Amino acid sequence: MRRMSIALASAIALCGTPLHAQETEAAPAATDAALDAGRWVALGTVAGPVASPTRSQPANLLIAGGQNILVDVGDGTAGQLAKLGLRTAQVDAVFISHLHWDHTGGLGALLGLRAQTNSPPRLRIYGPPGTEEMVAGLLASMVPGAAAGYGVPGAPRADLNELTEVIELRDRGSVEIAGMSVTVRNNSHYSFEPGSDLENRFESLSFRFGLPGRSIVYTGDTGPSTAVEELARGADLLVAEMMDVENTIAEVRQANPNMPEAVARGIEQHLRDHHLLPRDVGEMAARAGVSAVVVTHFAGHERGDTRHFDYLREIAEHYDGPVVIANDLDVF
Repeated sequence: MRRMSIALASAIALCGTPLHAQETEAAPAATDAALDAGRWVALGTVAGPVASPTRSQPANLLIAGGQNILVDVGDGTAGQLAKLGLRTAQVDAVFISHLHWDHTGGLGALLGLRAQTNSPPRLRIYGPPGTEEMVAGLLASMVPGAAAGYGVPGAPRADLNELTEVIELRDRGSVEIAGMSVTVRNNSHYSFEPGSDLENRFESLSFRFGLPGRSIVYTGDTGPSTAVEELARGADLLVAEMMDVENTIAEVRQANPNMPEAVARGIEQHLRDHHLLPRDVGEMAARAGVSAVVVTHFAGHERGDTRHFDYLREIAEHYDGPVVIANDLDVF
């Protein structure tokens, strides 16, 4: 009970104050220390594959070095940005952890809206192998709309070739952006046959954002992973996924009553092997020695009920630090 009390009390301090629209670009009200630490906004906090009536799908906004950086871009991202007073034209870069649709479903809308609003060219998109192919496909799907334009004779057309710049990253890669270093590790969200073409072709990435004032690690989707633990060693904030397998399977079956049993069993195996359970989050946080944990991308009871206390209790059995289960638009 003592660990649970510590986790609940410290969670209150961990969750930041609301982010006002006028503060999103330059954050004039923030101190220099706060600017150096950046601000992490949980735009969307519920995992796929079932859509939620109360939460947007996985997406985050990192405000750092005067830039607005998306970290994953699930369905509904543009609308969540609008709630903060941010236009799609104000996004400076995108980081994608892996290519599952609940993490990329909002990218097509983001690119289309930027094309329609004459946004600055060359949005930088960082992601794992396959990102370039995915973005090329999205741009190809935009060709008919761009060709038709607004149906006004002589009106200039959006040059889709100028919309994006894709930088693919692999395990142990790193980039410098907005005054911070970003390092990546290949996690355990995939378990392809060793040495197979698929193993060589695809990776699922976790990111460490090394800001001047603090370090933030985003697990993306992963199962238990020593590589992610190494990446998170001593981090100030661990933003971790979490899965309630039983509830998620029940929701999937309810939404797809005619799903073949073999397909349902395959989904359940994926959820158990390639995602973090509450105790996994606590064990990872404790072994990595992180200062605080934010739980996001969880599926199961996402509308909030007593199960949230069960999740926190399970995490607190293994980790003594502050933990909070994020809601959409929470700021950390």
